[in-house]
Amino acid sequence: MAHDLQVEIRRLASSDGLPLPAYMTDGAAGMDLHAALDANITIEPGDVALIPTGLAIAIPAGYEAQVRPRSGIAVKHGIGMPNAPATIDADYRGEIRVPLINLGRAAFTVERGMRIAQLVVA
Repeated sequence: MAHDLQVEIRRLASSDGLPLPAYMTDGAAGMDLHAALDANITIEPGDVALIPTGLAIAIPAGYEAQVRPRSGIAVKHGIGMPNAPATIDADYRGEIRVPLINLGRAAFTVERGMRIAQLVVA
């Protein structure tokens, strides 16, 4: 099970004070990723914004990480990911950044610390 897998996480300065990804329950498949923004970003309907998380991870060989949309902001605000699920390969060591698309009818503001996506290790 992926919960027993060791994944190294490197916190970039932009993520200071934000929670690290963690499984919130024993049955959770994914861990929340938070927006590591210096200033709010407003996504207009039809637009895409790349949101930094301030985290870099080291996935062991033979595994991948998938970044998936959060159902809460999808249902309430029409916010999704244009490339869902996004794949993070085992050899990628850069910052995780989440592309969000506004499929809703109103502008949506992403704020620092907002839960923007789920990280699933497979």
